[in-house]
Amino acid sequence: MIDSCKLSPESYRLIRELQQNEVNEEAVYLRLARRVKKESDRQVLEGIARDEARHVQFWSQYTQEKMRPQTWRVLFFMVLSAIFGYTFAIKIMERGERNAQEIYRLLAHEIPEAQKIAVEEELHEEQIANLLDEERLQYVGSMVLGMNDALVELTGTLVGLSFALKNTKLVALSGLITGISAALSMASSEYLSVRSEGSANAAKASLYTGVMYILAVACLVAPYFVISSQGYLYAVGIMFLIVLALIYTFTYYISVALDQPFTQKFVEMASISLSVAALSFLVGYGVKLLLGIDL
Repeated sequence: MIDSCKLSPESYRLIRELQQNEVNEEAVYLRLARRVKKESDRQVLEGIARDEARHVQFWSQYTQEKMRPQTWRVLFFMVLSAIFGYTFAIKIMERGERNAQEIYRLLAHEIPEAQKIAVEEELHEEQIANLLDEERLQYVGSMVLGMNDALVELTGTLVGLSFALKNTKLVALSGLITGISAALSMASSEYLSVRSEGSANAAKASLYTGVMYILAVACLVAPYFVISSQGYLYAVGIMFLIVLALIYTFTYYISVALDQPFTQKFVEMASISLSVAALSFLVGYGVKLLLGIDL
């Protein structure tokens, strides 16, 4: 048994925090391992869970406590994995471990073994980066195509229709018909494109493209169905907020899952969508003036 009285109060607090984190992470990794189909990924997750259990045992020598997983935190990561995939959930959790590694280094002057644990945690990141190969990440290109194309095309279309028709219900109907037709067209184009490359996964690629497109369509058209017929300006404003929220969420997902820079991609996608929307407004307003149509 180790005498915890020799530790400073701050070190003791940090150790309790680390132990609780390790308990939570062990529980998450074990639950994810049961849900993963790929055997190599399952072995990686189970191996990391064993390391976390060993770390828990080590820190418990100092705290003299047996901690249980925090249900809300474990549930959070399980829900996250169900929505965005286990790769995304694990990498979000690993970001928390990067902060923990700094704590390990602070403790190393009192507990030399902490440095060894920090090295093992860094190894976990390498294992995850090298071995995790979730199916949906193989279709990120198709997902980007569907989401980006829908945001760019439909944002511009809805803005143009809004200022031309000035009726949310007409805009909603036109946008929904246009969006669904475009989704089917984009999905079939993706199928033919992937198929021409000799890939056997053309159907899945087209499915991801179509689903992401329709999801974007549903989100962007929704305000027009809810807001009164004459409140098209409010609908446009809410739609822009939804566009930014979708771009933020999707870009964040890609940046975490694929370890890509977030800010640059977010600014790029947002700039393109908003620029097209502005041009569409000018086109819609110009056509209205040119034809002298006032609905």
